[in-house]
Amino acid sequence: MQRDGFPAPDSGLLLTHFLTVADVARSRAFYSDVLGGEVILEENPCTIRLANGWIIMNPGGGPTPDKPDVTLRPPTDPSTVSSFLNLRAADIEATHREWSAKGAEFLTPPIDRGAELRCYLRDPDGYLIEVGQATGMLHGVYADPPAGTS
Repeated sequence: MQRDGFPAPDSGLLLTHFLTVADVARSRAFYSDVLGGEVILEENPCTIRLANGWIIMNPGGGPTPDKPDVTLRPPTDPSTVSSFLNLRAADIEATHREWSAKGAEFLTPPIDRGAELRCYLRDPDGYLIEVGQATGMLHGVYADPPAGTS
């Protein structure tokens, strides 16, 4: 690893997650002040170390030579999601209390799903974030299959 925690491995791979955001400063504050991430680089691109991973954020934009015909933009419909962050907590109740006190708005409090305790919140751009704590999974109780599958 180089440059004080910047995600640049000396060998192999390292996983980061890129978010297209409307306001870098607003999103940086959410991921650092509310969720407790460490700001590694303020902008161009904003890079936040969160737990054992990194969130990289930049404003949207049109195609570039390395991604022709691709336009980046934040979500436009919070009811439709194709991917989301999945954060695993050691103590979901404490995480829910702490982040709520810092301004996070959860869709629901943690709900016992049998395999895990789980709740969701959104970041300032509407990205969905799942916060879960393994409970039943640690004892062989797993999630039900998705609706409509057998």
